Amino acid sequence: MLSVQQLHVKGRRDDLLPPTSLQARRGELVLVSGNRQDQRTALALTLSGRMKPSSGQLLWDGQEKTNRLRLAAALVDAPGVNEPEQHLSVRDLVTEDLALIPRRYRGALLSKPWLKVNRFEDIAGLWTEQLAPARRIELLTALSLANPDTDLLVIDSPDRHSADSADWLPRLEELAYDGGRPLAVVATVAALPDNWTGPAVVIGNAAPGRQTQQPPRRPLKPRAPLPRPPKQRTQSDCAAAGPLRTQAHDRRAAAQADHHCPDHGAAAVRRRVPVRQLGSVQQPRPD
Repeated sequence: MLSVQQLHVKGRRDDLLPPTSLQARRGELVLVSGNRQDQRTALALTLSGRMKPSSGQLLWDGQEKTNRLRLAAALVDAPGVNEPEQHLSVRDLVTEDLALIPRRYRGALLSKPWLKVNRFEDIAGLWTEQLAPARRIELLTALSLANPDTDLLVIDSPDRHSADSADWLPRLEELAYDGGRPLAVVATVAALPDNWTGPAVVIGNAAPGRQTQQPPRRPLKPRAPLPRPPKQRTQSDCAAAGPLRTQAHDRRAAAQADHHCPDHGAAAVRRRVPVRQLGSVQQPRPD
């Protein structure tokens, strides 16, 4: 298992790798996201034992030995470090990479048998820059696994060749979850794929104050006050209002004075008639 705590690399002006912590077990794929390419490459170099950290702890199988980590780890496609040169053919690339493997593991230094056994004969005559992203990652990871001592794969920015994660993510999952040879696989990416639900880490996650920082929240909009329900008139209110007088000739005034009392089955109209108008009200004639 790869265990990393507070891994930090100083740069000339600012941190080349801000403090980062992660874990990767055999049979597991971990994606590490970071905006800057130099930080992603620095992390890949440090995790594979190719760069010495300024501080922090880096353990492989519980041991803090760089030589042991370097023998078990394979760095894949790091920009400006070990990415294939564009003027190389696939056949020449295979020959060069096989030369780095101990002879007792690779046998004769011949690319043709290896290309045939690993089913890369169809691309043997192509230039490395002509390779499709999916075939590129398949070829480079297969070359890394030609060494049987490899138990840790560190892939640097496979998403820079294709924005479609289907061109590289299935291959990495296949290598990590292989029951015959389970590997610890770590890949640095610019952004996590939308469909990724596995282990994920952000570069700089162990920086001071980073863990306690709360994500920004969208401000809540103020709610409009709820309308008050109409006040229910009680029997005492109706009694205190006095007798009701219906004014059929004045509909507008009657509509403004509608109210409902608990003791009346229907709406009634109450209108206070000024004293000066009482004489003008027509009284019903007696029969």
